[in-house]
Amino acid sequence: MQSLFGRSSRNQRTFRPKKSAPARDKSMKLKRHIDATLGSGNLREVVRLPVGEDLNEWLAVNTVDFFNQVSLLYGTLMEFCTPATCPTMSAGPKYEYRWADGVKIKRPIEVSAPKYVEYLMDWIEAQLDEESIFPQKLGAPFPPNFRDVAKTIFKRLFRVYAHIYHSHFQMILKLQEEAHLNTCFKHFVLFTTEFELIDRSELAPLSELIEPIWRGH
Repeated sequence: MQSLFGRSSRNQRTFRPKKSAPARDKSMKLKRHIDATLGSGNLREVVRLPVGEDLNEWLAVNTVDFFNQVSLLYGTLMEFCTPATCPTMSAGPKYEYRWADGVKIKRPIEVSAPKYVEYLMDWIEAQLDEESIFPQKLGAPFPPNFRDVAKTIFKRLFRVYAHIYHSHFQMILKLQEEAHLNTCFKHFVLFTTEFELIDRSELAPLSELIEPIWRGH
């Protein structure tokens, strides 16, 4: 995995090479819209579907962006999240996640947190690279189950945030990454709430962080 890191500084490490949004005119335009509105600092405005734009296109471009954000955040912690320190993928004492993708691993298995995240990111990357799910060509249709795939991706990305906050927040503080983590997570929560992408029961491990975001604090 070492070769996937940018070595110039810890803050620039990435867990894996950054994914690009589908190279269609519409996707590039939406990506520019996200980048421009992010600068405004109003995350509630950032997540809204731009007027006249296609919902699936908006979900697709943002899925790639959030995948890259989580990959970058986890990359700063990889040396501290090991099978020895994190033998299970947990989010505090009450929540433990087991891995299954329904294809290669059909029955949920218990794995260490780094192995779980590796499986999870490999699985997401495979979805993003699958043209029948995330079409690359202009005018190519999204599949009827696209929203369901997007919901599963966001549900699984949330689990990485839950693990980071519960198991590695002290290291995040030491690395002075907390402001960046909190902003990324707030953006993630507002987006997934806006489009109802994660069931509330799934969000329970971080409910104390999420409820103030919902209330606008």
